[in-house]
Amino acid sequence: MTEPLDHARAQANTLPRFLALTLGSVGVVYGDIGTSPLYAFREALRPFTAGGVEREEVIGLISLMLWTLTFIVTLKYVLFLLRADNDGEGGTLSLLALLMKKAPRYTTGMFVAGILGAALFIGDAMITPALSVLSAVEGLKLVTPALHDYVLPISTAIIVLLFAVQSRGTGAVSIFFGPITLIWFLVMGVAGIAHIGDDLSILAAFNPVHAVTFLWNAGLVGFIVLGAVFLTVTGAEALYADLGHFGRQPIQAAWFAIVFPALALNYLGQGAMVLSHPEALSNPFFLMFPSWALLPVVILATAATIIASQSVITGAFSLVRQAIHLGFLPRFEICYTSETQTGQIYLPLVNTALLIGVLVLMFVFGSSESLAPAYGVSITGAMIIDTVLAFAFVCYLWNWSLLKAAAFLLPLFLLELVFLGANLFKIHHGGYVPILFAGALMTIMWTWRKGVRLLREKTSRQDVPLDQFIAAVERKSENAPVVVPGTAIFLTATPDTTPAVLLHNIKHNHVLHEHNVILTIKTARVPYVPEKDRYSLTKISERFSKLELRFGFMDEQDVSRALAHCRREGFKFQIMSTSFYLGRRKLVADPQSGLPRWQDKLFIAMADSAIDPTDYFNLPPNRVVELGEQVII
Repeated sequence: MTEPLDHARAQANTLPRFLALTLGSVGVVYGDIGTSPLYAFREALRPFTAGGVEREEVIGLISLMLWTLTFIVTLKYVLFLLRADNDGEGGTLSLLALLMKKAPRYTTGMFVAGILGAALFIGDAMITPALSVLSAVEGLKLVTPALHDYVLPISTAIIVLLFAVQSRGTGAVSIFFGPITLIWFLVMGVAGIAHIGDDLSILAAFNPVHAVTFLWNAGLVGFIVLGAVFLTVTGAEALYADLGHFGRQPIQAAWFAIVFPALALNYLGQGAMVLSHPEALSNPFFLMFPSWALLPVVILATAATIIASQSVITGAFSLVRQAIHLGFLPRFEICYTSETQTGQIYLPLVNTALLIGVLVLMFVFGSSESLAPAYGVSITGAMIIDTVLAFAFVCYLWNWSLLKAAAFLLPLFLLELVFLGANLFKIHHGGYVPILFAGALMTIMWTWRKGVRLLREKTSRQDVPLDQFIAAVERKSENAPVVVPGTAIFLTATPDTTPAVLLHNIKHNHVLHEHNVILTIKTARVPYVPEKDRYSLTKISERFSKLELRFGFMDEQDVSRALAHCRREGFKFQIMSTSFYLGRRKLVADPQSGLPRWQDKLFIAMADSAIDPTDYFNLPPNRVVELGEQVII
């Protein structure tokens, strides 16, 4: 079995460092799952409220929640998936990149699975802030009913402020994430302990027989309720996505020492309170607290939901950056908000899209009660994708037999499939929202990949092999171009063919620089590429060289910095006498091309929205020359 390269663990050589990582993971990794008690049990009880909830139903529901946390979070994510990594990085696209390299014959199937999982996660990044913040602020209605009409405006103000500060980075704020979320978990645990004594029979929920009996007796209603039960594990996929930030052991320690006990105690306390006080069905979480504590708890809950929202927003930024580097999306503007932490990034376009999506959800649904049914579909779908990719991972990377892999993962897959089926019953109540999100994002990613491939096919018909071009221009003749001093760097994706911009430069300017570098930038299917492996330089003639720069899909693709490193290693050039030549293509839709008209227009719009390569690769703008061409696609 291959042990993951745990970057954070390597740094955690001392107990204080380990405890700091553990505390940080409490805030960032578990912020989302920590807000589930606000609404999960309330939504699970809803189908039974009309006729009154019986004792066995309450115990059965709590048992289902406890064992769902045990199987899905503890066994699948905390103990198993945290070991399935790509050089220390986790997450759907990180795993997909590794599998596409190790099992190329299944690339198409895994690509579809991977982008579906990514699309569902981004949909989750819209639903989580809307649902979590609404759930917390709705506690104000219990403080005083007069605040009922202010829940939506206050929630809107919080969301707008949250997205407005994204451009400033999360470094300074994240220092408080861990402590605030730790207090939140402690408050939930203490509240649970305070109410378990209301009816000690709730402790029978630890026996899984009650969960099975509940499902057997409840029939179809019990199956539908499973969709609400699954809300207890919302945010579990963040465990895997944040592996590279904190490391396996701190995340595991936080779960077993703090998060799981606090969640279990709180759900048990809610169940015991409902057994002894049936009138608490309407909002069992906030009614656990005395009236004098309601306002502070609402404020703390709001802070916890903001942290949970911040976690999924940051996760969405990171996932989109991975998708860009892996070629699933066009290049969007990526702002680095920290001089030392490359993981702290801000994507203006993505931030705006998420904000609009969250606000639309809040105003269309109006309350957390209405929005909750939309939540489960995206989470269950993303988790099933993780299981499918994990199956391929253990077969190809850990060399498990198909029988062993199926014996371990098939029960989890079937369990998650049952939860997905239960959530699909809520499609007409809002479950269609994540499906629409995922469908739109998959269409965008599929169109981009398909359009890029078609564009390469069309432009390759005019390709001139580089060796033939060099032989022609270096041949002594009266038509030879004029040689001018300095270095010219030509960016291209295909280093063995002559860059189109180089051909245009010769055709229109009739000059050739003294030194010419054919630069190719490649994204490796690993998170990070060490500096020593960042570049390779090959001299192919007196005036021509090939330079390949390699970046990981989590690296900042800073070409200027990489070239500076090349200079220290012996690649001689003067930046002030160097010109960077880029090609700029104007795409024109052609009804006879390989894309349908609507997809043609979508691809061209995406290409036009991409950030300028000068900014994306951090090239010196006063040294860049762009030459354009028109391509019919």
